Amino acid sequence: MDELDLLKKDWNKQQGNYPKLSFDQIYKMIWKRSHSIVKWIFYISLIELLAGTIINIIFSGDKYWEDLEKNNLEEFITILYIVSYAITFYFIYRFYKNYRRISTTDDAATLMKNILRTRRTVKFYIGYVLISTGITVVGISAYMILKHSNKDIESASKYVFDTVDWLKFIGVSVLVLAVFLGLIWLFYRLLYGILLKRLKKNYVELKKLEM
Repeated sequence: MDELDLLKKDWNKQQGNYPKLSFDQIYKMIWKRSHSIVKWIFYISLIELLAGTIINIIFSGDKYWEDLEKNNLEEFITILYIVSYAITFYFIYRFYKNYRRISTTDDAATLMKNILRTRRTVKFYIGYVLISTGITVVGISAYMILKHSNKDIESASKYVFDTVDWLKFIGVSVLVLAVFLGLIWLFYRLLYGILLKRLKKNYVELKKLEM
């Protein structure tokens, strides 16, 4: 039980030595907790960007770019990096704006709107990560399959996929992609889910205060 929960327990309490808390006192506690949560969302997004950049630098050696060049993917991957970082920076900017909004909020109605806006931004970000990852994996996989299937027609003709084989291949590929995206979703669910639940709890408490 955190500080706000302890204070809520004594809300409108008529007995004992605890003072009755005012609307402003409860509101300030909710604002303080919401401010801290949104700040952590912003910090986590920065840490995530830094970690992703470090990983890309570690694995993007000369051999990596040589393999991309051999498969004519160097230009595509470069554009993909630029677009990905641009969108990520945009979301970080949105997280920062949400943090600034809540920092300067001075009434319950505006705080409720900012909480909803922050939750919506995080959900959009998670959705973007899942959709972009799925499209990228499918696109690169399809390109590589078509490239290598047309590379050597003679060797490819030794075994030709029929309809059932293609259905099996597509089914397994979809299953693997679903598991991969599921793991990513679970990661973000653990990373941001707890913070979003706390924001939702704050929103519910503000609605009660407004009634």
